Amino acid sequence: MFTLPPEYSTILSNFAPYFTKRIWPQVQVLIIGAILAPGKRTVTSVLRIMGLSGEKHFQNYHRVLNRARWSSIELSRVLLRLLVQAFVPKGPIVMGLDDTIERRRGAQIKARGIYRDPVRSSQSHFVKTGGLRWLSLMLLAPIPWAKRVWGLPFLTVLSPSERYYQNLGRAHKKLTEWGTWMLLQVRRWLPDRRLVVVTDANFAVIELLWRVSQRVNPLCMITRFRLDAALYEPAPPAKPGQVGRPRKRGKRLPTLAEGAEDPTTVWKKVSIPHWYGQGRKEVEIVSNTAVWYHGGMHPLPIRWVLIRDPKGKFRTQALLCTDLSVKPEQILKWFILRWQLEVTFQEVRTHLGVETQRQWSDWAILRTTPALLGLFSIVTLLAHHLRVRGKLPVRQAAWYSKPKPTFSDALALVRQNWWRCQGFQLSISKGDIQKPSRFRQNRLVDAICYTC
Repeated sequence: MFTLPPEYSTILSNFAPYFTKRIWPQVQVLIIGAILAPGKRTVTSVLRIMGLSGEKHFQNYHRVLNRARWSSIELSRVLLRLLVQAFVPKGPIVMGLDDTIERRRGAQIKARGIYRDPVRSSQSHFVKTGGLRWLSLMLLAPIPWAKRVWGLPFLTVLSPSERYYQNLGRAHKKLTEWGTWMLLQVRRWLPDRRLVVVTDANFAVIELLWRVSQRVNPLCMITRFRLDAALYEPAPPAKPGQVGRPRKRGKRLPTLAEGAEDPTTVWKKVSIPHWYGQGRKEVEIVSNTAVWYHGGMHPLPIRWVLIRDPKGKFRTQALLCTDLSVKPEQILKWFILRWQLEVTFQEVRTHLGVETQRQWSDWAILRTTPALLGLFSIVTLLAHHLRVRGKLPVRQAAWYSKPKPTFSDALALVRQNWWRCQGFQLSISKGDIQKPSRFRQNRLVDAICYTC
């Protein structure tokens, strides 16, 4: 069995206590192999890239995913702690919550469903796709050597369709219910830090927002908001001697759509430095507080923000924030960071082989995709420790100038460091040629020739 270099052991040793001593060596092989494998992230490709093509007990590596006893939730907690220590040691912790579809086929995949494809669909065109729906919570942290914010996944859960629960004879657990559980779980992990969560309109649900905002240390939720939502003034105080239930709301207010069309609305111009990766953008906003209420639900105090483009390039849209003290400009800046979630989903598909794994058992399906998403964060942590003088080498060409490193550069640095630690060095300090063994040469040639 190989020995982890110190740079890798510093990160991966934090996860060792949550595995038995018997399977921890296999876990290390799967992690390193998933980083080094250039194509599909199957157990077979991992064993080949690690030089274990002749391993007779290959089933032991499959059992790590489909049979061994270990908790993904505990590993998520450890990963979040490492990410916070490395990138957000102080200040508010901004997170993003979003779902994605993993396109998978197979009659044995019980949780597979039919969903709207968010990438191929538009407001006027609806495209369906079959697969697994995952809900991922990511840390939106500034990466110093990348000079931008990255979405770092640390907790991912499977959210099956309603048909799946019908076959089991159980009540359907909605996407918002999974999201509520995830947010409250993170609140328990970080009880003393301020948490800000940005998400899309799927989670603009009174019940969810009310539950996470009623904690002792409430979460600040920022989501898209309906322009036709029912808004009210706060409930007036009870009069002396008044009997009966207290009022939940006050006078009905105009909808945000009416406010956007009102010529008397006073708009404020603000300049946003990073508008969805397009540079600085000037928009107009207007904000106020109100109570969002539906019959039979708890009244929810919110701060709403209307946003419109003076040039008319996008439709007027609205945001809501459960923390009334946050300034409208800050709400907008935090919400724009949500775009990094889509970038991360694309990166893990391109560079970490999500949607190429071939596990069919229920346990392996539940574990493999969250592990690959978490691998994105582990690679980022490794690159953060391996950087030279606070910088990361950037791959460029005469026809392509890239000023800032991306995840592909971070992954390349981690891979290069591993191969160097395995003896693939052209020379040492004295200038003597160091010849790698034939076994290591074959591993490198195999990795180059079989890239898919």
